[in-house]
Amino acid sequence: MEALSFDGVPGRYWHRLDDGRIRCDLCPRYCRLHEGQRGLCFVRARSGDRMVLTTYGRSSGFCIDPIEKKPLNHFLPGTAVLSFGTAGCNLTCKFCQNWDISKARQFDRLQERASPEAIADAAVTNGCRSVAFTYNDPVIFLEYAIDTAVACRARGIRTVAVSAGYICPEPRVEFFRHMDAANIDLKGFTERFYRNLCSAQLGAVLETLEYLRHETKVWFEITTLLIPGENDSPSEIEALSAWVMEHLGPDVPLHFTAFHPDWKMLDTPPTPPATLRMARTIGRAAGLHHVYVGNVHDPEGDSTYCQACGALLIGRDWYDLTAWNLTDDGRCRDCDVPCPGVFDGPPGGWGHRRRALSVQASGWST
Repeated sequence: MEALSFDGVPGRYWHRLDDGRIRCDLCPRYCRLHEGQRGLCFVRARSGDRMVLTTYGRSSGFCIDPIEKKPLNHFLPGTAVLSFGTAGCNLTCKFCQNWDISKARQFDRLQERASPEAIADAAVTNGCRSVAFTYNDPVIFLEYAIDTAVACRARGIRTVAVSAGYICPEPRVEFFRHMDAANIDLKGFTERFYRNLCSAQLGAVLETLEYLRHETKVWFEITTLLIPGENDSPSEIEALSAWVMEHLGPDVPLHFTAFHPDWKMLDTPPTPPATLRMARTIGRAAGLHHVYVGNVHDPEGDSTYCQACGALLIGRDWYDLTAWNLTDDGRCRDCDVPCPGVFDGPPGGWGHRRRALSVQASGWST
């Protein structure tokens, strides 16, 4: 087979093997590459005697979203976030709901080129308080995400990683050092689920969650997509909730969201709303203070309540805020107990809007 060559910026976290291949050390997949080969993520490739990131500066599109869509319910509520992704993924989830981006094998899907500085400028110009690396997993475009986070921080813009948390210890430290918030997909709570549906390992994700909780100041929340017949049994939800309570504590928000048929699981039915309500009840019974439901209309399950007095703190109807009972520094107005999270002044008013955006840097190329 003829070797291919790739354009791109030098990638980090790899080493040479004795057999002539190079091994990617970014995620626990440890892809071993001959000249001209790509890793499973499809965007990290061997070119010559080095690893390159082929999607640096190239995006599948930019959009302004509500921060609650990430989902983050305790991070600058009501504000706008500039969201973007690239292409590829280091997991192979059969239920992927962004498969047209994360499974892309055609680089013509990457229609926009933008420098990190242009992204930061666009966030400022459009009144976004943060930039989110989302749609596909930012772990695989670590170099681009970090450079963008540095540019954003210089402009007073915070950054959010929406990730499956499938990353090795050394790059994990560098990556999250530059992030202000994260939502981690805890896709299930058995090795069987991760092996059969994601071609991955649960243990590595749990390590990321414990690292974020105990060794960083990153605000993070957890999302679990409940799939009928796969990870929605009461016993698995109980085990997951108990693990979060024991290892992360009661204040980490946990979102249970509804599956809809997609990608390679078109024959699996959607998640019944009753399953989500059951999961929320189980999570709260385990001692978790903030358990949410998602992808269904459930104002009670979307809203935030004081863990001390039970007062409604933030009312939500989908992505619209309908009530606000917090001080500017995030304390309950009824009992003065702080709500865990990142609160900075009054809530934003972005609501449920979603607006596509063009972000380009004139004359800039990778």
